[in-house]
Amino acid sequence: MRFDLTDIRVFLSVVECGSLTQGARSMHLALASVSERIAGMEAALGAALLERNRRGVRPTAAGEALVRHGRSIVDQVEQMRGELRTYATGLKGRIRLLSNTAAMAAFLPPRLCRFLAAHPDLSIDLEERPSLESVQALVDRRADLGILSDVTDFGPLQTHLIASDQLVVIASRSHRLAGHTSVAFAELFAEPIVGMADTALTIHLAERAARLGRQLDYRIELRNPEHIAMHVEAGVGVSILSEVLARTLRRDLAIVPLEEAWARRQLYLCARDFSALTPHAHLLVQQMLEGTP
Repeated sequence: MRFDLTDIRVFLSVVECGSLTQGARSMHLALASVSERIAGMEAALGAALLERNRRGVRPTAAGEALVRHGRSIVDQVEQMRGELRTYATGLKGRIRLLSNTAAMAAFLPPRLCRFLAAHPDLSIDLEERPSLESVQALVDRRADLGILSDVTDFGPLQTHLIASDQLVVIASRSHRLAGHTSVAFAELFAEPIVGMADTALTIHLAERAARLGRQLDYRIELRNPEHIAMHVEAGVGVSILSEVLARTLRRDLAIVPLEEAWARRQLYLCARDFSALTPHAHLLVQQMLEGTP
């Protein structure tokens, strides 16, 4: 039984995508080539690695074992390459970083800017994920580092506290909430909401609303924070954002903290094992920890 590194990467991509077609696309390979590689792996092993169904594919018991070992092998190869890059010239390194909405909005941009300017040979694959998803991705070695809030169970991950975060409601100055010193989350179910589209925060708020048997009334969801502020100032609705982000908005808005304990969060830099990170990931950790609490 002989699998090469490309075979393993292809198989992991298919499992993570849940589809041969999507796995092939993510690897920039033809579907026929991916199918042939996996068929060859199954023939060499003498057992099926994938179960096919109408919604895609999922690993068999043998496939799950290959996923565990394959991720470990790929991770070790990446660590080896990272260490060897420190002795080479002209080679580039990549760091896989996951982040929740709060850090993406305000904490990360200036730090990543300084880091990338100081290390021109390094690049960062940055992806916004809900904290719960980031935990599993880090455990599975699908990312090097993650920035998560303390509302999540970190499980086996190692952590460093890096920042504090408060969720707030932003409203127009004429809105009934504008004079409040704080507001309960339940009060917002009667309000039209201007949301931040496709963010981890949206998922988090939906989960909190579902615990109360309710849901937020989104009139519109936008990607640009300044566009959100424009709609809020015009009286379209209120919005829920990180306080750090809210205070960067160039609009005359009321900023009212959410009073629930879960709205006051700590942000942590997390890794499966900080001592096992590649040298360039260690450099990013040092940057992130500068000036932290």
